[in-house]
Amino acid sequence: MAGGMRPTGSRRFTEEVIEQVQGGQIALAEALRLLAGGVPSEVHRAAQPVMTKERLRALLAELDSLVGLPEVKATVREIFAYVYMQERRLAYHLRSEPVVLHMVFKGNPGTGKTTVARLLAKMFHACGWLSKGHLVEVERADLVGEYIGHTAQKTREVVQKALGGVLFIDEAYSLARGGEKDFGREAIDGLVKAMEDHRHELVVILAGYEAEMDWFLATNPGLPSRFPFHLVFPDYDVPALLEIARRMTSARQYRLSPEAETQLRSMLVQAKQQALWGEPFSNARLVRNWVEKAMRKQALRLFEAASITREQAMTLVADDFRWEGARHT
Repeated sequence: MAGGMRPTGSRRFTEEVIEQVQGGQIALAEALRLLAGGVPSEVHRAAQPVMTKERLRALLAELDSLVGLPEVKATVREIFAYVYMQERRLAYHLRSEPVVLHMVFKGNPGTGKTTVARLLAKMFHACGWLSKGHLVEVERADLVGEYIGHTAQKTREVVQKALGGVLFIDEAYSLARGGEKDFGREAIDGLVKAMEDHRHELVVILAGYEAEMDWFLATNPGLPSRFPFHLVFPDYDVPALLEIARRMTSARQYRLSPEAETQLRSMLVQAKQQALWGEPFSNARLVRNWVEKAMRKQALRLFEAASITREQAMTLVADDFRWEGARHT
């Protein structure tokens, strides 16, 4: 065996695995696979280094830069602190609990669920837990087939594509809406099996509206225990949505005039009030649609001008946010 390593059941092998972790030559996920007798059967010297506090802080800094989401950020910080402590316990020859990272994201559209999922994939890769760190986003149609055997095939293909990264299933509750004979049940069973077979290679995140996700988890008694982390993404308040608008415009080298901000604030207040009466409210997605609409309105307005300054080309004014049906866009 390369490097003089002994079979996985020997005490010396365990000690050498711990030494590799302490030396920063392998990550905790790799060590746990080795100590559990899984594959690969040797310590890979080229594996990613273990997570340090400095690396952890750097990873969390990008998460902290997102607007709002204080409870989500706190939960993610707790997750990574727990992963870090499992590595430290292993280094001290203490029992290390298996870390299951599958999650449920609950919230309305535009609350940052996909953004956080993509960032988590990147973070898990950076600390050595996922080999690729990519995000595969799917919905019911990507998993559920039209005839017997088709669903199992589609689910396997999606899982294979997601190995080494995060599988993000949006509106996951739709998998259980067709009743007992619906092929969605087969997709759920296939996902549960994949989560067990590839527990060191895959993180699954189920996402959707809060009430629907609670119903979905209640339909299958085995699901809640497989998803230990439940993150709730609340609707953004108006100041947070305005900050998101500022960042969106700045990223495109535009800016909001003071009057445009006042107009946008008024529109957001009205939209939030309508949401209390059951009107759909898509948070940052709504803001993005409005900003992009205002950019088109500005382009049309300036197209008629005799000349255009750089400042005018950058500035969105109040009239750019005034159009019929703006509250429902």
